[in-house]
Amino acid sequence: MPTLPWTVSTPPPEGADVHVFASRFETRTRWGALRFFLGTPAVRRQVATAPGAYGASLRAAPLRRTFWTVSAWESPEALRAFARSGPHGPAARRLAATMKDKRYASWRAPADGLPVAWDEVLRRLG
Repeated sequence: MPTLPWTVSTPPPEGADVHVFASRFETRTRWGALRFFLGTPAVRRQVATAPGAYGASLRAAPLRRTFWTVSAWESPEALRAFARSGPHGPAARRLAATMKDKRYASWRAPADGLPVAWDEVLRRLG
């Protein structure tokens, strides 16, 4: 299972709490999985420059058509602004119809706990 490493956009302030967001997507078809995977580089570049982003990672099981993401943000508002803009917004709208299952989780965490461990992400996503 390939995992793209935690990419640090801007380090969070020392001692801060961050907004962590995790997702799990399963596409209906392998074509949907390929489309998801092909859109990943542009979205990762967007995260790297997004205001309020503190980092992100992606784990993929493309043959199972399943993808997990985790990211850390200054606030829920910074995450929402990112999700609606740049490459992410249109990509999410295009891929919505190809999704078989999707799950989300968000929580507050201390910045010194970044990057978030994958076992924690998987536990929270159920």
